[in-house]
Amino acid sequence: MYLKTLHLRQFRNYLDQKVAFDAPKTILVGNNAQGKSNLLEAVELLSTLKSHRVGRDRDLILDSKPIGQIDATLERQTGAIDLALTLRSGARRTLKINGEPLRRHLDFLSVLNVVQFSCLDLDLVRGGPEGRRNWIDRLVIQLEPIYAHILQQYNQILRQRNALLKRSKEIRKAEFSDSFDKMRFIAPESPEPENTEDLPIPNSQLPIPSSELALWDAQLATAGARVIRRRDRILERLMPLARNWHRSISGSAEVLDVKYDANIEVGAELIAKDNLEGVRQAFLEKIQKRAIAEQFQGTTLVGPHRDDITFTINNTPARQYASQGQQRTLVLALKLAELQLIEEVVGEAPLLLLDDVLAELDLSRQNQLLETIQERFQTLITTTHLGAFDAQWLRQTQILSVVAGQINRF
Repeated sequence: MYLKTLHLRQFRNYLDQKVAFDAPKTILVGNNAQGKSNLLEAVELLSTLKSHRVGRDRDLILDSKPIGQIDATLERQTGAIDLALTLRSGARRTLKINGEPLRRHLDFLSVLNVVQFSCLDLDLVRGGPEGRRNWIDRLVIQLEPIYAHILQQYNQILRQRNALLKRSKEIRKAEFSDSFDKMRFIAPESPEPENTEDLPIPNSQLPIPSSELALWDAQLATAGARVIRRRDRILERLMPLARNWHRSISGSAEVLDVKYDANIEVGAELIAKDNLEGVRQAFLEKIQKRAIAEQFQGTTLVGPHRDDITFTINNTPARQYASQGQQRTLVLALKLAELQLIEEVVGEAPLLLLDDVLAELDLSRQNQLLETIQERFQTLITTTHLGAFDAQWLRQTQILSVVAGQINRF
């Protein structure tokens, strides 16, 4: 697939900017805060309908204007495709393909496939679990667009269940406070406990009716099992590719392993056999074990929103013990594996977005990445200077200057 044109109107710091991509590799060069990353963010939105930088559409629109617009022309094996995304600060966004409005956002997903690699990704190994969950979710959505609906459904159930648990906690605290005030009036010398949440409460005295909570438990387990299964399935396909890339970059000196770390006791055989009901039952059993803790804390403690992904190098946890160089090798291997996996599944090479990342890689890792790209992947690169590229590479590349939301040929 090949991105031919991009038109940004009132998006981020772009008022009205058209860009035609005339070469497989495009370098956007300019100082910081000029709009280089904003252009890559627009391409990311056309691919996944999500930004890894902000969560609200109003933050993507220039100067609090009512709407922002991203249009693009994409060339695929099936022919040219026109994409249009309209962002609204006070209403829902709208999507069009070839001028036709879409009723379902799912139909827009995976038309344009991208792999983004930014300096923020270098924190993937040592950062928190949320970053790793977001990473795998973005990949799954590109390979299985229906997953966006599954994940949204799970998060909606989770929010409603958390609201119920929070309300229960507030009711319990209010009732306990009333009871304790009465006890203190009768026996003022009785010491007040330091932490009322440590006091045990029988199930029969919990403020949430068991039937009401059981309804949410069942829905959460069903949706959560589908999330776990799809995340694990994609990681199983990604792992051997990442391991091969890692072996190549490290000179066969290290062995990488990637594992999905679910917070419920899911046996490997359940995932391997695609046993959705088995995963669901394990989910429900863990919910029952944590029921009292959830009531006291007022939040859901079980589910894929608390899962993690673990990386090991030579059987040693990478998060705790990997050097900075090993972390960079690991993340680079993951990104190259993403490119390969998407190409295998989709049947066309995805776009590669490199957001100010080359400066964070040493020369050998830069060379590994640039040699892999060649003419195989259309690549958009942001940088503050051209020193990382050799003359031959630059001759085959379109170079654009970005200054205060204006793009011109360099």
